[in-house]
Amino acid sequence: MTIFSDLESEVRSYSRLWPVVFDRAENSRLFSEDGRTYLDFFAGAGALNYGHSNAFLKQALLDYIVRDGVSHALDMLTVARRDFLETFQDVLLTPRGLQYKVVFPGPGGANAVEAALKLARRVTGRQSVVSFTNSFHGMTLGTLAVSGNATKRAAAGVPLTLTTAMPYDGYPGIGETGPRHLDRLLSDGGSGLDRPAAVIVETVQGEGGLRTAGAGWLRELADVCKRHEVLLIVDDVQMGCGRTGPFFSFEDAGITPDMVCLSKSIGGFGLPLALTLIRPELDVWKPGDHNGTFRGVSASFVTGAQALRSYWSDGTLEKSTRERGERIAAALGAIADDHSEAGLEVRGRGFAAGLRFATPGAARAVCVAAFESGLLMETSGAAADVAKLLPPLTISNDDLDEGLDIIRRCVGAVLARSK
Repeated sequence: MTIFSDLESEVRSYSRLWPVVFDRAENSRLFSEDGRTYLDFFAGAGALNYGHSNAFLKQALLDYIVRDGVSHALDMLTVARRDFLETFQDVLLTPRGLQYKVVFPGPGGANAVEAALKLARRVTGRQSVVSFTNSFHGMTLGTLAVSGNATKRAAAGVPLTLTTAMPYDGYPGIGETGPRHLDRLLSDGGSGLDRPAAVIVETVQGEGGLRTAGAGWLRELADVCKRHEVLLIVDDVQMGCGRTGPFFSFEDAGITPDMVCLSKSIGGFGLPLALTLIRPELDVWKPGDHNGTFRGVSASFVTGAQALRSYWSDGTLEKSTRERGERIAAALGAIADDHSEAGLEVRGRGFAAGLRFATPGAARAVCVAAFESGLLMETSGAAADVAKLLPPLTISNDDLDEGLDIIRRCVGAVLARSK
């Protein structure tokens, strides 16, 4: 264990919450080098929607490596790149009537968001961007500027400008919805709010306490953006790829964003890949205007395409996620009811769910107790007051029930100690 503390930077975080050395993993379970088994309700912060070492994806990757498939090609044309694009179009875009062009901006979600912000400013000629309270979009300077968490913003070390925060759905004390508030300000020449290049939003705030925007709220926001000729960006980095049920988390709201940011599970196997989807008329870039060494990892193209074929060619996974998401919500609701005096609140949607605790430190204490009981989960929210669940979408019912039972027992134990 000492090599990690001796050589690695103090910036590491998850290893402090789970101080064991993991050796291997399969679907919803991780195995430490000393042989202990842990249920994974973290799933790589949403990068492992199809579980660890998924057999379908692993075999496709092994076959590609064995035949000496191109491993690195920048944005050169390759068979793997073509297969991914064709599969993405045939499985996702065409059936949904979506017409997007695909940008490969780099390996991570922050790259996808940075590309969207950069392009929005270029297309509109405007500089400012509207984001929302409690949002999180990444740890680069551009993405921190549109994030709400004060602690994370402070890590920038420089002023974060050219952004304005609006109240997210359910934000207290505003007296009107965020979209109506934005509409009123943009319609008032004396409000001091210049028309922005874009509005960026998460349909469920994964790092912001699992707050959820209602379908009507999202439709209202899309209408305001259209009325004022402002581009709408949906950050689907964590909530996309089926995490809330449908592949795109905004589908149930019936909206079509101008840009969509994807990463995490789009690579299927947990390998790095990010996409920025843009309406064709927004593609004003010239060759090389936005680039990066890893703007297309071939192995991720292979496993990403295989994931789309294996899980999104029909509605089986979506149906399962919706149904079992309701089961998760019901189980968390029962826990909240059992401890009604503690004022627990169920948050999230689908396989992105959690419990918000009124008692300071209780959510973290539950996560610590869960780890000691063989379950990995983390906190969420600016105050770390939400115990957050992100199980793999492919988890078995038995493993799901076992994890939920561990949470039930840990919540009971933690709340009993706090009385």
